[in-house]
Amino acid sequence: MPHHNVILVDDPKVRAQLLPLTFTRPASELLLGITTLRQKWETLLPGTYSYLTADYLQELYPCGEKTPDTLFIASHLVPSPGLADAIALLMPGEALTVNDEVIARCGENADRAMPYPGEVKMVTRPYHLFEFNAEAIASDFERLIDLMEWRPVSKTCTVIGTSAKILMAPGAKAEGVTFNTSGGPIYLGHGCEVMEGSCLRGPIAILDHATVNMLTRIYGATTIGRYCKVGGEINNVVMHDFSNKAHDGFLGNAVIGSWCNLGAGCVASNLKNDYTEIKLWDYSTNRFARTGLQFCGLIMGDHSKAGINTMFNTATTVGVGVNIHGTGFPRNFVGSFSEGGATMGFSEVPLSKFFAIARRVMSRRNMELTPELERLFATLHELTEQFR
Repeated sequence: MPHHNVILVDDPKVRAQLLPLTFTRPASELLLGITTLRQKWETLLPGTYSYLTADYLQELYPCGEKTPDTLFIASHLVPSPGLADAIALLMPGEALTVNDEVIARCGENADRAMPYPGEVKMVTRPYHLFEFNAEAIASDFERLIDLMEWRPVSKTCTVIGTSAKILMAPGAKAEGVTFNTSGGPIYLGHGCEVMEGSCLRGPIAILDHATVNMLTRIYGATTIGRYCKVGGEINNVVMHDFSNKAHDGFLGNAVIGSWCNLGAGCVASNLKNDYTEIKLWDYSTNRFARTGLQFCGLIMGDHSKAGINTMFNTATTVGVGVNIHGTGFPRNFVGSFSEGGATMGFSEVPLSKFFAIARRVMSRRNMELTPELERLFATLHELTEQFR
């Protein structure tokens, strides 16, 4: 199979629509199903991958060499075998288009349009991650069946449906768990643990070294990222790596960034009392926008936290580096680097305080707040005012 030079390109308009998740990562690093969008491309279209994204992200996500046969792919595309095959066939100067929009090209200057006849999915809003997650888990699961070593499900577990739809990677632990694969597959990654009394109803992906605490109830379509710890009731959630919701409380139709923590008893509504259409904060317009959704819960950026018994209204958006505590419902949009709550209001978090907290949190997982990360967050802190 040919080895390609691929650059995943962030569209500035789409990247703004995907905030706060893309404050700290290119769109291609968003988690969907069992892997990120980039990891799906690497499987379908082997090659050397790099990024063309916001300037302040390029230090951590650099751009590789641009050659006449470099493939440039829109980073918010959901990869598929047909799409990968069509992109691989592009010649220098050719561009693949959907509805006259360029989604991929060969070379920096491409002026020969090649319309793509198949269906294309694009992640252009945060809620697309939980909307597309069921199909993504199923697709990733089928790909991994032939690539991974199977481990049998323990006899202490109860399986409703078929155990053929449960894929346990080496080192995964699950004892006394109820699995239901009637609605989709269940994937347990390397070194993860699902504790006794938990009930998992697929499609679900528990990624490497994540922990599902005792008596947890997880409904599909849910992805729990690497090294996360979860408990309580979870329904149709995508949680990125190193985040915790370890205690009782409901979280549904939500996307949580990395290094977040939801305290004991934290509850996030995903349905309005009057069942009307949900509006969600849109960073690209700095106002609330219609979504067409009836169900939408919490959208939370990296390094944000909520204290015990925090209550979130339907479709609340929380930025990066936020600390929420106290009684009552905070407003439906909380800007980055803020702390406070409903009764006391919010104040700015100084960068030095954010760094001190982040260092403590990351050191608990033997991770470091590197100088590169410090520079990224320093830039974000300066940009905060325009996104409040």
